[in-house]
Amino acid sequence: MLVGFVSDERFVALPDVVLEFISTSGESWDVRSRASGAVHLALPPGEYRVVLQKPGYGAKFSRVTLPCSTPHHFRLLSDGLLGYAWPKWVRSGEASEFRVHSVEPYKLELWRCGWRPEFVRALGWHDEHGPRAVMQITPDGDYTQTGAEWNKVGYANSVHSQHVAGPERSGLYYFRASTASGRQFSFPWIVAPARPTAKMAVLASNFTWNAYNNFGGRSNYIHADGLPPTPTINARAELKRYSDAGFFTWGADHYPPLSFDRPEPFNHIDFTEQITDPIEGRQACHLAPAEWRLLGWLERQGFAYDYFAETQLDNGTLDLSQYRVLVIAVHPEYWTRRMYERVKRWGFEEGGRLVYLGGNGLNCAVELLPTGAVLHHNGKIAGLDIAGLGGHESRYAMRHESEANLLGCVFTPAGAMTGAPYRVMDASHWAFAGTDLKTGDTFGEKCLHMRCPGGASGHETDKVSPSSPENVNVIARGLNPDNGGADMLTFATPSGGEVFSVGSINFVASLPVDEAVSRVTENVLRRFLS
Repeated sequence: MLVGFVSDERFVALPDVVLEFISTSGESWDVRSRASGAVHLALPPGEYRVVLQKPGYGAKFSRVTLPCSTPHHFRLLSDGLLGYAWPKWVRSGEASEFRVHSVEPYKLELWRCGWRPEFVRALGWHDEHGPRAVMQITPDGDYTQTGAEWNKVGYANSVHSQHVAGPERSGLYYFRASTASGRQFSFPWIVAPARPTAKMAVLASNFTWNAYNNFGGRSNYIHADGLPPTPTINARAELKRYSDAGFFTWGADHYPPLSFDRPEPFNHIDFTEQITDPIEGRQACHLAPAEWRLLGWLERQGFAYDYFAETQLDNGTLDLSQYRVLVIAVHPEYWTRRMYERVKRWGFEEGGRLVYLGGNGLNCAVELLPTGAVLHHNGKIAGLDIAGLGGHESRYAMRHESEANLLGCVFTPAGAMTGAPYRVMDASHWAFAGTDLKTGDTFGEKCLHMRCPGGASGHETDKVSPSSPENVNVIARGLNPDNGGADMLTFATPSGGEVFSVGSINFVASLPVDEAVSRVTENVLRRFLS
C-alpha cells in the first residue's frame, strides 16, 4: 500500500529514510522510503504516530490516518544554517522574532546596510541544553502556502522568546548568523520609521523577493500552480519549465498562495561583501542584495530617506501624503491594485514625484491575503508577447491597466538576459546637467550585475508603449540587441508631479560604480526633492 512520499525543503525525493509507524495501541512497523521517496507499507486502518530519521536531516514526528485518500507528503529539513525574521517588516520600536535553523550553536548579530555594512548590536550565542535543540521542524505537505512555522514547536516557554525591537533609524537591516564550524547565513529585515523623517520614501520589492523564493518547493516560477503528486527526482527531466518547449510559468488556471513565512536563501549577503563588489549569482542581482546598492548610494550622496516594505504601502503604513518622492527600484514586478491606485493618485492628482529605477516593474497583479500569504493573479498566458497576453501589454493590464500609464514604459521580452550601456537621445535634458554627455554618447558601461553583464540597461527592460502618457520624453535608450534597450524617460503629471523611469533591472547595479549613471540619478532626485 502506498502511504506517501518523503521529500526535503525543495520538494526533492528522499530515498532511504527510516520511518517507524506506531499505532495507538503501541504496535510498531518500520519501512524505508524507495528511490522515488515513496513509502509502501501494509497497515491496518487507524491513526499512527510516525518517526522519521535520515542522516543529514532533522528527525521529526508526524501523524497520519490510514487509509488516506491521497498519499501523505512527509517533509524533512536538511542540516544547515538558515533563518528569517518574523514579521519581516516592522516600524521602529516594533518587535520581530528571529527564527534560525541550526544543528549547532550559533552566534547572531544585527547589521545595517548603508554605504558600508554597519554593526548595530550583538544578539548573543544561541543553543539549548538538549541535543540539536535549535534545529527547526518544517510541517508536512505544501507549507509554501501556509508558512514554515519555525519557532512553533518547542517554544512555549516565554523564557525562550527571541525578539528584537526595530532600531530607531529606518533602513535595510540584516541578521548575521554564524557557527563555530564556519557556517554563515544572513537574512533581511525591513525597518520603517515610526513617523516620517525625510521627504523621500524608498520601497523594498519584498513581493518580488517572495515570488522568487522557492523554499518549500514552490515559487512563482517552480510549481506555481501547486506541488505535483510526487516529489522531484530530476528537475530537468520533470519540471515543465525545462521539459516543455511551449510551457510558460503563468499557463495555469489557478495559483495557490505563497506565504511570506519562509526563509529567503536568495537574499543572503556574504559577511565580507562590500557595496562595490560584483553581484554574483543568478538571483542576488535582482533581489535584496541589488537593492542594497541603491540604499548605500543614497547615503553616500547625502540623501535622507525612509525605508518601507511594499506590504506597508498596501496596508497604509506608508502614508504617501507625507512624502514628496517615492523611489521603487531593481525589480518591483508584483504589485497589488491597492498599491498601484494609491501611487497613481498621489502622482497624478497630488503632485507626487515617482522615481522608477528598475525593470519589469508592476507587471503582475497580486493580492495580499489576511493570512499574510500572497495570491498571484497571473491569468492564463500562452506567451510573453502581446498575442500570448490576449492582446494586453502585460499581466497587470489583463487585470487593470498597463503599467505604462503610471511608469511611462512596460516590459517586453526584447533584450532580456543581455546587458548594454545607454545612448543619450536628448543631451539638452536637465537630467544630463554636469555629465558632459552629448546626444549620441553612451554611458552606463560600468555595472556590478554579473548575471547579465555589459551595462546599466539589462536583464529585463521596459519600453514606451501606446499606453504611455502622450508627453513622455525618452532621453536615453539602451543599446541591447533586437531593439531591446531600456527607455529612460521623464514626464509631468496633470497635478504638477513628475515621473522618471529607467526601465532596467541592471540600472541600480551601476549606481555605485558608474559616474554618469550616478550623476543623472542625483540630478533627478535633487530636482524632485526641491
